[in-house]
Order: sequence, then C-alpha cells, then structure tokens
Amino acid sequence: MEETMKDYEKELEASFRKIQEGDVIQGTVIDVNEEEVTLDLKYYTQGIIKATDMSSDPSFSILTDVHAGDVIEATVVKMDDGQGNILLSKKEANEVLAWDVLAGYMEEKKNLTVKVSEIVNAGAVAYLEGIRGFIPASQLDISYVENLEEYKGKTLTVRVITVDQEKEKLVLSAKEILKEQQKEEHDHKVAMIVPGTILEGTVESLQPYGAFVDLRDGLSGLVHISQISQRRIKKPSEVLKVGDKVKVKVLNTNDGKISLSIKAAAEEQQVEEVENFDTKQFDSGESVGTSLGDLFAKLGLK
Repeated sequence: MEETMKDYEKELEASFRKIQEGDVIQGTVIDVNEEEVTLDLKYYTQGIIKATDMSSDPSFSILTDVHAGDVIEATVVKMDDGQGNILLSKKEANEVLAWDVLAGYMEEKKNLTVKVSEIVNAGAVAYLEGIRGFIPASQLDISYVENLEEYKGKTLTVRVITVDQEKEKLVLSAKEILKEQQKEEHDHKVAMIVPGTILEGTVESLQPYGAFVDLRDGLSGLVHISQISQRRIKKPSEVLKVGDKVKVKVLNTNDGKISLSIKAAAEEQQVEEVENFDTKQFDSGESVGTSLGDLFAKLGLK
C-alpha cells in the first residue's frame, strides 16, 4: 500500500511540537539503569531523568519501581543535557501534579497502601505520590499506640485526611479504615444472632435508662429498664449490680445494636419449668377426689 501524508501526521505533529523548559510532558520508559531512566517523548530526541530526580521517597528504587513501558510525567529542566537529550525531573513534576491527585484521593476516600519510612515526634512518616505524608500517632490505630518504633518499616492501609498544597501538608490516617473494618465485623456478628435466642451475659454497666450486658466476643447489648424486672423499678440498681451474671432474651438486632430482655428470659424459663413439670409422679390410680390431697401435699400447698 502506498504511504500518504496522513500516515505521518502524528510524526509531523511531534516534530513541530514546541517543548520549553518548565513544561510538564509525558513519555514512555524505554530503558532503565541505576543512574537514569530514558523516555520516548514522541519527539525528535529522547528524555532523560536522573535517578536523583525520580522521587523524594527514601524507599524508592529506580530498578525495582520503574519498568519499560511505564508512562511518566516529568518537568523539562534543560532542553539539552549536553548529549542531545532533554533533561527531565519527575520529582519536580510530582510537586506540581501530585497535590491534585492527593486531593482526589481524599475526596473519594480511597484506601491506599504506604510504607512507614521513619518515626518522628508524635507520629510516623510515609510517602504518597512522592509527597511526604504525616500519620499522627492517634491515627495509626484504633487504640493508643505506646511504642511508635514498632511501626517503622510497616506497611499500612491509609486514607488521605488533609491536603494543603500551600503549606505542603499531607496527613494520612489508618484509624479511619480500621474503625470501619471493626464496625463491619461487629455488625456481621450481630447479624448472626437470631432474635428470640436466650444468652448468658455479665452486667458491665448501669445507666438510668437500663443496663448494658457483656455477651462476650466483643458484643454487648442493652436491657432497657422496662425489660429488667417483672415488677416496676425506678432504677436498674434496685435489682442489678455490675458483675451480675444474667440470662437475657434477644429481642432484636436492628442497626447493629442488640436489644435484650431479662424479664422475657425469666418468663420463658418459667414456662419451660411448667412444661417440664412431671405430673405422673402424682398418679396413684385413685379417683381425682381422693388424690387431690396427696397432690397438694407433694406440691407443699397443704
């Protein structure tokens, strides 16, 4: 087939394209070595990024983290590096582009994987998109972190919670994700409990409106004051104290919360006792009239 001008349009367009120092341009990696990365810029010459201009992240490895075929955005530092190539800096481009990417991560609440590179006063440092991020000690875990050094080199799943390009402030949080995971696990356990089930638990706290009962396995439920006793009480402490072992009936598990009843459990137990009551032991073979006395005697009612 005969080649036409249309076949060369992209090449022609690239040759006429004007690139200037300070521009952020895109290229495809065609070679990587310990000293530099070579990019195909679809231009009359290639782009070179020195290893020191690739990333600010101390854990970055040019041979491990960059591969042929990767598309990289970089800033033009010099139009000629002395060997006819365009000298680029990914680090500089990152300073311009990364903040928008980070703002996007924060908006969509994206889960991201980072590695803690160092421990500093009151927190840890991890790099994200080449930007130095701070994880406050209070955001490393759900519970209080006593030894921050244990987190050095640790890989965490985090979310971006603060992005401030002007102040170059990037704050990350692992706690937010851990809390959501904890809630999911809790809600799943609650959903597995069948309403109507009788459980045993321990009174863990008393409130004016009812008592919280520890059901073990990280679960607890509320016995409303109206469900504590068969008689009317003004406050739970009239019949309960912290540490009491109680039987409770599950009323419902709405919205991840467990509603319990001590009163209903007691009523159900009474019904079971009546149903299990063996009347055969009173059957003497005599007439009903003559056996009622024996029956009352054995029941202790005589």
